[in-house]
Amino acid sequence: MNTAANVQRPGGAIHESELEKRRADHSTWTLDQFQVPEVEGKTRFHDFDLPAEIMHAVADLNFQYCTPIQAMSLQHALAGKNVAGKAQTGTGKTAAFLVAILTRYLRTPECRADQGGRPRALVIAPTRELVIQICKDADSLGKYCGLRSLAVYGGMDYERQKREVLDQPVDLLVATPGRLLDFVRTRVIDLSLADTLVIDEADRMLDMGFIPDVRTIIRRLPPKEKRCTMLYSATLSDDVMNLAAQWMDAPVRVETETEAGATKTVKQVVYVVTSDEKFTVLYNHIQQYPDSRILVFCNRKTTTEDVAESLSRRGVQCETLSGDVNQNRRLRVLEDFRAGKIRIVVATDVAGRGIHVDDIGFVINFDFPYAAEDYVHRIGRTGRAGQSGVAISFADEDESFTIPEIEKYINEELKCTLLKADDPLLAPIPKVARRQSYGAPMEEKRPQEAVEQQDEVSQGEDQAPAYAFAQPPLAPAAVPVEAVAPPVVPERMQPAPAPALPRPPIPSKEETVSKPVPTGRPGRFSDEWVPGGGN
Repeated sequence: MNTAANVQRPGGAIHESELEKRRADHSTWTLDQFQVPEVEGKTRFHDFDLPAEIMHAVADLNFQYCTPIQAMSLQHALAGKNVAGKAQTGTGKTAAFLVAILTRYLRTPECRADQGGRPRALVIAPTRELVIQICKDADSLGKYCGLRSLAVYGGMDYERQKREVLDQPVDLLVATPGRLLDFVRTRVIDLSLADTLVIDEADRMLDMGFIPDVRTIIRRLPPKEKRCTMLYSATLSDDVMNLAAQWMDAPVRVETETEAGATKTVKQVVYVVTSDEKFTVLYNHIQQYPDSRILVFCNRKTTTEDVAESLSRRGVQCETLSGDVNQNRRLRVLEDFRAGKIRIVVATDVAGRGIHVDDIGFVINFDFPYAAEDYVHRIGRTGRAGQSGVAISFADEDESFTIPEIEKYINEELKCTLLKADDPLLAPIPKVARRQSYGAPMEEKRPQEAVEQQDEVSQGEDQAPAYAFAQPPLAPAAVPVEAVAPPVVPERMQPAPAPALPRPPIPSKEETVSKPVPTGRPGRFSDEWVPGGGN
């Protein structure tokens, strides 16, 4: 899939007319226009003597005081030290390493390459969504710097990414391992001059099996003694620190808070319900908050699809995000969610990692996650950047066994609420027709979605493997029977006639009626077609 020629691709080059406008805006700006009072115990961006170009962008974003991870990282990174940082999503770690990179490069313009394909800084991230988000943040913070940031990732825009990388010098390259390795091996990108390396979400790199690719990439960089390296992870486990020791020279370990700290800005609610009641509570909650952005997490892709379809059948506009959703649609869903065009997204953990939206009102765990770390990551989608949020979880008879483990992990008790029969959340929901049977013809895929799926299969994936199913071959054109002559088979090669077999008895009318005809997914859906329920 390629982005239209007249549209800027996600993470792509900024048009020269826009850059000229930014230069004109900055020429009339002074630091006096951005006053932030000193507060005991808080660190201002003013306290780091940052270039005016960055301070202007910080003012536009209304960043007044640094988050803990920003304050600690900038202190060491601006001094050229290597950093191993532990921070949860939403704590501002991306801005921490971007400000350090942009500041250093503004102060040393003479080290910039004079041709394309030779970036000064490299940021590696595990998913395309995260790569695009980092590049967007780099564009916001580097709005007035005149430096060039680009994102490269798999699944789309191969030739356009290649052209943009080679067209002009690149200061900051943000990449997924797969597409980056492809460009390195074909000599589109030369990493020999990169003096800064950032590895974001290192724990996920381990989980997703990207470490061999990252090792190969690092071998193409200057030795660790001759570059600045920053590594960020939700946990600094022994495995992550072993990697840090291999890739970094004398790293400074920066830890801001424990995992439990990520839940401080999130109100946690647990409803004790049966599996049959989960969808009813979800639907009624959505109806009670018609203007809120809501992110729903499920453990399995099939459940995600079932929940989204059941909501849609009841008039609730929503989208799904899972490993099987192709890249073009995934980006469109994220942009629509961020822009408020859709307010309900149903996702799995794999796809949910790429969701960075600051004003999500509710995160709902339709299924309790299997791992305590995933619970913290899920609820961290709300209550970001110091804002408050609400996380609701459904504890049913099947998937609530992880609650004690989660409570131990976050060092906090999850208070469970048993809904009474007359609670509005248990009010009857609209009935819909029973789901179409397996034997009925499937609805045709929209032409655009069919093109997107084919493009996704042809371009490849850069994140955790997703299963792509090939379309069945087209049937050959019909040929009139009269036009085809039957083959001549010698008599000695003709098979012997098959023996006649007794015909099975035809069942009586009573027997036919008594046998149930399977429709939909047997045993999963009631007549009201609610995910998670029984017959």
